[in-house]
Amino acid sequence: MDLNFGTLFVGILFSLVGFAAWRYGRMKQSIRHLLLAVALMVFGYFVPNPWLGLLIGGVLTGLLFWP
Repeated sequence: MDLNFGTLFVGILFSLVGFAAWRYGRMKQSIRHLLLAVALMVFGYFVPNPWLGLLIGGVLTGLLFWP
């Protein structure tokens, strides 16, 4: 696995967003937010390309705010 600064930064960024979503989901008891939070915290381990990670993280973050 090629670990560079971009991949590490994207993984940490979206893991922090996922952690915040996890706390919000627990507070509101929202299964949707909890599942998206877990996906945000975990997907960085499986995506080696920072641009692809940015795309996937952006889509998952956008789904957090989808009504």
